[in-house]
Amino acid sequence: MNLNPTRFLALLLVGSLPVTAQKTAPAGLPLVTGSKTAVVTTESGSVRGFIHNGIYTYKGIPYAKAKRFMAPTKPDSWTGVRSSMAYGPVCPIMTPTSQVNDESEFVYHHDWGYANEDCLRLNVWSPQVATSGSAVARKRPVMVWLHGGGYSAGSSQELPSYDGENLSRTGDVVLVSVNHRLNVLGFLDLSDYGATYKASANVGMMDLVAALQWVHANIDQFGGDPSNVTIFGQSGGGGKVSTLMYTPSAKGLIHKAIAESGTAPQFQERDITHRVGAAVLAELGLTASQIDSIQTVPYEKLAAAGNRAVQKVRQQLAAEGKSVMGLGWGPSRDGTFLPYQPTQPEALALSSDVPLLVGSTKNEFMPSLSGNLRDATPEQAKAQLQKRFGDKTDAYITAVKQAYPKDSKASDLMDIDDRFRSNTLKLANLKSAHTTAPVYVYLFTWQSPVMDGAYKAVHCMEIPFVFNNIARCEEMTGGGKEAYDLARKMSQSWVSFARTGNPNYKELPNWQPYTEATGTTMLFDNQCVIKNHPDKEIQALATSSSSRLP
Repeated sequence: MNLNPTRFLALLLVGSLPVTAQKTAPAGLPLVTGSKTAVVTTESGSVRGFIHNGIYTYKGIPYAKAKRFMAPTKPDSWTGVRSSMAYGPVCPIMTPTSQVNDESEFVYHHDWGYANEDCLRLNVWSPQVATSGSAVARKRPVMVWLHGGGYSAGSSQELPSYDGENLSRTGDVVLVSVNHRLNVLGFLDLSDYGATYKASANVGMMDLVAALQWVHANIDQFGGDPSNVTIFGQSGGGGKVSTLMYTPSAKGLIHKAIAESGTAPQFQERDITHRVGAAVLAELGLTASQIDSIQTVPYEKLAAAGNRAVQKVRQQLAAEGKSVMGLGWGPSRDGTFLPYQPTQPEALALSSDVPLLVGSTKNEFMPSLSGNLRDATPEQAKAQLQKRFGDKTDAYITAVKQAYPKDSKASDLMDIDDRFRSNTLKLANLKSAHTTAPVYVYLFTWQSPVMDGAYKAVHCMEIPFVFNNIARCEEMTGGGKEAYDLARKMSQSWVSFARTGNPNYKELPNWQPYTEATGTTMLFDNQCVIKNHPDKEIQALATSSSSRLP
């Protein structure tokens, strides 16, 4: 866009004028903007957002700053009013998206954003904010969304379902979403190379703690209750949720937690992360005495070195007969920020008073989508299952038919997820057995009608329902009445949990806490039902199997 420099300077000056009054949204106007509209004061300075359909919206607010591979610190302060109306930069990713599959991109509808290492930004949606020194009439529950993409990719704007406006309005909550450092920037262990880099192995997670500290210090100005904060996330975001539950520095900043299709079963150990760090330096041709040079290595070169280093360490571990499971970019037990593994009693004790809602989708990553088997015959489906279950294949097929008697496609037999479901149950069993706070378990079984029903309850399918964003996600959900009805029930259940620690909602059956003995599970579908151990036989057979479907 071309803009006259004089006009641009004038706009900047208007944005820095002192605020003397606060406009409210006039009736009949869906969007309200202006130099004095939606101005809120934070610890670092004032920010200006906009009002859309009655929801105050702020994007790209700095919550911290950080040098490469170093722990985050408070952001620089500013004078005047900072315009915060557009999403901020996202963390660069190691394998940039250069091409997409037309059909799946239609379904997911990604927004890749623009990349910059200075990406510690957050977004806020709220029904009411403090303006011109006034106080908010009442404080609302705060829901902090942690995006998916593992620990290597993704952002707070990546999917249309992440938009917080509708959940803020229909749930009467303050919604926050966060960008943070990922991949080699967030998890490269350089702690062998001096005190400057002592925190490097987990700075990506430290960013999230810094974001929660910002919420604690500032969210009351946005109408939120800093003593009632729920963290929730999906896939890698679910892993981040459970990781924060084991993080000493996050204690007291989190009051409820929701992990969707993602948990943190085990952290990497330092003997492995140190090897990766050394391998990255070797790939870059740097010695220990040259460590500070890594600060100025272009990201593309750093990312390429990181990819090669991980692959080489994988090969070394395999040659030594050691497991390579979980090797990559992600949290590690460093003895300080993350002193315990998730299964240790000390880790569980850190969130003993934090209620947990945890679950997954029925189909997650489906062999029928990746293996060109959407229209598989019964014989083809059985052949696929035999690769994994061998002589237990018939027993597995029987278990699937008993658990899901309405399934009609042959591909349904091989599209049942057990990986995410298994990790869900492991976390639920640990949490319910070792802490006092309640645990609630769900399974999202609703089947999308898009593309002749090929996407079923695929990975990410529940997010539009949680955010009550069916209208934004018609390509994924179809946008029919059944989708809207389920979104209302599911989003209000999430809001109820954020408000009280109990997910019960008037349109749902009575939902009791989970224990390993009862296996109480809410199945979210056109008809939501409670079942005890709804897929026990499936999980038992899957657990006993020694390999995965191709």
